[in-house]
Amino acid sequence: MALLCFTLPARAGLFDDDLARQRIEQLRSDVNALTQRIETVNSNQLDFANQLESIRADLAKLRGQQEVMFHDLDALQKRQKDFYIDLDNRLRKLEPAANEAGTPTPPAKVDSAKETRDYETALNLLKASKFKEAGASFLSFIETWPNSTMQDSATYWGAYAHAQAKDHKQGAALFEKFAATWPQDERAPDALEGEAESLKALKDFKAAHAVLQKLSDKYPMSDAGKRAKRELKLTHIKKK
Repeated sequence: MALLCFTLPARAGLFDDDLARQRIEQLRSDVNALTQRIETVNSNQLDFANQLESIRADLAKLRGQQEVMFHDLDALQKRQKDFYIDLDNRLRKLEPAANEAGTPTPPAKVDSAKETRDYETALNLLKASKFKEAGASFLSFIETWPNSTMQDSATYWGAYAHAQAKDHKQGAALFEKFAATWPQDERAPDALEGEAESLKALKDFKAAHAVLQKLSDKYPMSDAGKRAKRELKLTHIKKK
């Protein structure tokens, strides 16, 4: 009995040590597992932050490209306007020489000088980017001088002026009239493109698509026709 009394506390102490070691090992394992989870979370957060930064960089790049495209488009439209205005002026300067060479002259007008002044007034307003006033002036010219040899230019620039003034309904109507009345004019493809843009601004996308299709089919080699073809192809891909 005496021997038993001495051995039992020793064995109890041994069991306590083993249990303590097991608990310590379990605690150490739990700590390691938690540490691994924290490291995994931190790693995921770092990856997410890197991905977010990459997305932001791509977005900034795309915005920059968009701004460049808008700037190029504005510059292109300005060059196109200046080109046609210059061409219009050159052609009208050639008309007197052509008449002197024996080309049949148009029917006499009540006041050809006033006709010219009215057209110049509208054109000068357009050059000054006073689009609303220019549009109204061109419309007045079209109604006042229905037999004028400048009806084509007045119609085209009237359409352009109205579109720039955000009067897209009138702009679309005049662009359509120009393309239908003077289909052989070099500005006809641009007129159809302008009509499509005005229709899109009016959210009449079905009609705009039809005009782009007409432009692509009728003037496939023109710059406007090529742009229409690309847009139609892109629209077709999006629908798929």
